[in-house]
Amino acid sequence: MKIKAAEFVISAVTIEGCPKPTMPEYAFIGRSNVGKSSLINALTNRRKLAKISVTPGKTKLINHFLINNSWYLADLPGYGYAKVSKKEKVKWKKMTKDYLLGRTNLLSVFLLIDARHKPQKPDLEFSSWLGENSIPFTLVFTKTDKLSTGELEKNISAYKTILIEAWEELPQIFMSSSVKKTGLTALLDYIEATNPLFK
Repeated sequence: MKIKAAEFVISAVTIEGCPKPTMPEYAFIGRSNVGKSSLINALTNRRKLAKISVTPGKTKLINHFLINNSWYLADLPGYGYAKVSKKEKVKWKKMTKDYLLGRTNLLSVFLLIDARHKPQKPDLEFSSWLGENSIPFTLVFTKTDKLSTGELEKNISAYKTILIEAWEELPQIFMSSSVKKTGLTALLDYIEATNPLFK
């Protein structure tokens, strides 16, 4: 798949404020500062489609983008560390869960994980929650260009070892680098193959 058109549609604070669920949709989520906005911009080949910030917790709303006039990309608030109040975090959490549990056209969640770190509790807990609620998702390891091949394999293996303890089958895994533009074709191919599942 080639991205020929990508445009911002709307920011919402509730699922009711999201676009009508008439097209396939994919949600991007991960811990704060995982490189989500950079990956979205690299994936769509648009430098400023998603706003990038060095401050964790920049995304505070559910941001929708229309891609190729045929599917939606939803940018969700990050979880984990962010310099916001506890009340704000609770609000984000509810907004995100309401969306994930109630968005009828959501075909898959791309759970972004920083490849530089060993398995993190927030990532493991969130992946378990998605599984327990039967929400289809894939794991997308970001910033792979920051590690050597050996370090990357070690960290990925550590995740797989922990996940397989609780899962009969591992979710699909992608490797990506917004800097080197690697893994983007595989993600787009996955979306193209999944789109026909939308009814």
